[in-house]
Amino acid sequence: MKLNSAYLLLGANLGNPAQQLHSALSEIEIQIGKIQERSSVYESAAWGLVEQPAFLNQVLRVDTTLSAIELLRSCQQIENKLGRVREIKWGARIIDIDILYFNRDVIDEVDLNIPHPYISERNFTLIPLVEIAPNYIHPILNQSNSELLETCSDQSSVSQPYE
Repeated sequence: MKLNSAYLLLGANLGNPAQQLHSALSEIEIQIGKIQERSSVYESAAWGLVEQPAFLNQVLRVDTTLSAIELLRSCQQIENKLGRVREIKWGARIIDIDILYFNRDVIDEVDLNIPHPYISERNFTLIPLVEIAPNYIHPILNQSNSELLETCSDQSSVSQPYE
């Protein structure tokens, strides 16, 4: 069975965000695969829809036997299990799990875009991603995560690691 490497972004800003991230980590290990690396947890200002509480964010690298679409379904199942309700795009949420990268694949489907289309535009994604994968090359933009962070125009605040 082929082992795939995926980078996931976790985010939460409702309820007890730190506990939600912890619960998501446990479910990811059960349903998706072994977490190989994890960034620090960062507190970041909301992006997109800014009138909401700050988020806690973390990036993981996970080894999984799941295909990309199976990974998406598992992420959504975990979100649902932890109480995620999808109402407003970029709105407040109990938990959000985004697939940033899957191997070095480029996937452009109705329900799945990999690499994640907003990686290069979001500090809250790039800062934890650079912590664990600074030299990973974006398969479309052909720049490392570090290079993407250097040229990111996002001005929203991302704090030092939150513990």
